[in-house]
Amino acid sequence: MMPTPSATDDRIVRQKLSDLVLERLTALVLNGELKPGDIVPSERDLMARFGVGRPAVREALQAMQMRGLITIVHGERSRVNQLTPEIALHQADMMAKVMLSTAPEALDHLKDVRRLFETGMVRIAATLATPEDTADLRELVDRQRTSLGDPPTFIGFDIAFHRRIAQISGNPILGAVSDAMLNWVFQYHNDLLHWSGREDVTLGDHLSIVERIEARDAAGAVAAMEAHLDRSTGVIQRRDA
Repeated sequence: MMPTPSATDDRIVRQKLSDLVLERLTALVLNGELKPGDIVPSERDLMARFGVGRPAVREALQAMQMRGLITIVHGERSRVNQLTPEIALHQADMMAKVMLSTAPEALDHLKDVRRLFETGMVRIAATLATPEDTADLRELVDRQRTSLGDPPTFIGFDIAFHRRIAQISGNPILGAVSDAMLNWVFQYHNDLLHWSGREDVTLGDHLSIVERIEARDAAGAVAAMEAHLDRSTGVIQRRDA
């Protein structure tokens, strides 16, 4: 009878060749031997370098692309990507989609996190915003108004508005977090029909937020954002709700 593995089991598990190749390739990126924009060595060169067959190399390269480390284009040589916060957070998209689709309480948790994040972002925006920033926000409100009757476009401008507020911080990680969170909330769990008849309220909320940011009224901007989220949170529902 085979022994049952324990919590302290130290037995070595054999790794797939492709996993070992992936580790080596990732190390080349992390140590700078392969820099952003560099052409990835050919499959033949990698086979010779690592002493493995073509299937292991191809599987490792596909895994590199899935992680956002390289871009593979059919008929062209693969290139190393510039690592960004967006690429890092993109790796969480699939897991977030699964979690939000299968755990009923996950969406409520996400709404709570979004509330903390958005109020923090708008407070920073009210402190740092330039006239160009507020002009951009006003333009987004105007463009959103012209998309009344076109729910997908209307929601696209809604996402762009909140993303632009986060960008005012000047912190690319915060901007990437905003993108990821808004996409999880809207794309995964927002039926467009829930917005019917509420567009004017959304536009009014957005304009109020811009006015508070423009006035450098941080407390007022936070209050306006909280009121907006209170009104909108009920229309963001699970698709199977």
